[in-house]
Parts: sequence; structure tokens; C-alpha cells
Amino acid sequence: MASNGASVEQGARNATENSLEKIKRQLASGSGRNLLQGPLLKRSETLRKWNERWVILDPTTGKMEYKTRRNEPSVKGIITFDENSTIAVSPVNFHGLPKYEGCCFYIGTPEKKDHFLCAQTPGAARAWVSTLHASQLVLKAHKEAVNSLSGNGSAKLGTVATVVVAANSTAKECSKEIEAAMQISFRNALGLVTNRPTDGPMDDLTIMKETLLVKDEELKNLARDLRARDSTIREITDKLSETAEAAESAASAAHTMDEQRRIACEEIAHLTKDSEKQKEAFMLKLSESEEKLGVLSKERDQLIKQRDSAMQEAHMWRTELAKARERVVILEAAVVRAEEKVRVAEKDAEARIKEATQKEAAAVKEKQDLLAYVNVLQAHLQRFDLYF
Repeated sequence: MASNGASVEQGARNATENSLEKIKRQLASGSGRNLLQGPLLKRSETLRKWNERWVILDPTTGKMEYKTRRNEPSVKGIITFDENSTIAVSPVNFHGLPKYEGCCFYIGTPEKKDHFLCAQTPGAARAWVSTLHASQLVLKAHKEAVNSLSGNGSAKLGTVATVVVAANSTAKECSKEIEAAMQISFRNALGLVTNRPTDGPMDDLTIMKETLLVKDEELKNLARDLRARDSTIREITDKLSETAEAAESAASAAHTMDEQRRIACEEIAHLTKDSEKQKEAFMLKLSESEEKLGVLSKERDQLIKQRDSAMQEAHMWRTELAKARERVVILEAAVVRAEEKVRVAEKDAEARIKEATQKEAAAVKEKQDLLAYVNVLQAHLQRFDLYF
């Protein structure tokens, strides 16, 4: 009996998962979509330089790719946005040139990453913003339908289909505005080429060729739109029928989900009891940790006091060292003064010794003169004695 219940439950779970996967594949598939594509000027994030890019928007997935040129096989980058992104025509001309007044718009993502873009005409800018807003509605409805498991799943899926049709219609209408802007740009470029000075006037054949090229491009775009419209209608019809079947499967699986929800509630109650026990154990560990924290706080206070006393002692020693350095400076100054006095005394002694030497030499010379004078006087006395 238990095995039969488990098999029934497993079968219901598998049916639910299959239904959800079918819904996701239908809603996320690329069938029945109209791509909005055209040239835009994109401002780089680093150098703030405006670069011409060929941008392709899928309004059913919110995927906005851009390439360097239209025929470029590889994609240069992707601009990702969601239902919460801020998308609006900017009242400020970010580009700066007067011809782009009213042509700038920006995309602000929830990750605070802004993208600044510029169309060829104000109408083209409004067309891009309108399609982006329609794509946001598709993303929002798609998210709600995929995450919904209630009994009104069919109503939500029908809403998604309606929003997808509206987004495709908006993209189709806006494509005409984009193509008109491209034609205006092409004609302006053709006018610039025509007005360029040449060696002679252009003949009627050249003018006719340029006109036929423009008309041929318009006819190709019109034929492409007609084929895409017929294909879109067929794909939307198939998609709506498949979506209705998937909605019925999801509605039948919703009843099984109630039983699974009840079992989940019992498991949650059991887990709640276990979590309460774990909580009590954690609280006990928390009280022990708080006691340890108190002990560590006291030890930290003691260490802080020891550090403060050590810093005071170090400050005292630094003060004593400063005083000793002052004394050393004073003593050095006294030594310098004493040495200066010694040098002065030496010079004075040298001068005195020189003077005494000079005086001694003068005294010796004077003595010698006196001796010579005495000898002369003695000679005179002897001669005087001889006479008398």
C-alpha cells in the first residue's frame, strides 16, 4: 500500500515536472518572434566614445545583441535587461551634436550598469523604447507563469501569450519606424554624395540606378515582413494550442502539489523541532563563548594597563634621554669654548715668548755694548795711568 502511494506520488511529481518543462520550453522558445534590428550609436563605457553598432532585439527574451556591422557573423556584445530595468528617452542630448536632439535613450539595469544609445531620428528612439517596454512586460509575465504552480496557471499562460503577441506587434510596427529612419539616413547620405562636386553633371542613368536600388531594398523589406507575418501567425496558433494543453496538465498537477505541500509541511514541522534543539545547543555554546569573552576582556584590560605603564616609563626614559642630550650639547659647547680659550692662550704665550726672546736678544746686545764700552774705558784708564 505504501509502495502504491509512493509510486502515485512519484508519478504526480514527474507529471508536474514535465508540465513545467513544457511550459518553459514553449515560453522561452524563439518561435513567433519579430526581431527589431537597426543601427544605433552606443557610447563605450571606458572612453565615452560613440561607436556605430548594428543592434538586434528579441522582444520575447529580452536579449539585445550588437555587432560592429550588419553582416558581421560574430556578436560583439549583449545588453541584458529585465522587468525592473529603467528604460526611457533621455531629455538630455548625450551625444552633443544638434542633429541627435531627442534621439538619445538609456537602459539602467538593477546592477547599476547604464547603457547610453542614440538612434538616427527621435521617432526611431521612441520605437526602440516602446519595444523595450513591451519586452519588459513579456519578461514579467513569463517569470510569473514559470514560477506559478497554482490553479490559475492557464490564465497566466494565456496572459503570457497575449503579451508576446502584443510585443511582436509592437516590434513589427516599430520596425517600420526604424526602416524609415534608415531610409532617411540613406537618402541623406545619397544627397551628400550627389551634392559632392564632380567633374561633370550626373546623367539620368546614374540617378535611376540609385533610385532603383532604394526601391529594391524597400520591396525586399516589405516581402520579408509579409513572410515573417504569415509565419508568425502560424507559429502563434500552434503555440497557443500547445500552451492550452500544457496549462491543463499544470492545472491537473496542482491538486497533487497540495498533497506534496502537506507532506512538506510535516517535514518542516519536524525540521523545526530539530532546529529548536540545535538552537538550545547553540545558545549553550553562546553562553560559554560569552564567559570566555569576559575572561579575555579582563586579560585585555590588564594588558592595556601594562602597555600604558610601559608607555609611561618609555616616555620618562625618553624625557631623561632628551635632558642628557641637552647636557651633552652644553658640555660640548663648554669644551668648544675651553678649546678656543686654549688656542687664544697658546697664541698669547707664543707672542710673549717671542717678545721675551726679542728682549733677551736686545739685552745681550746691550751687554755686549756695555762690555765693549767698559773695555774702552779701561784702556783709557791704563793710558791715563801711564801718563801720570
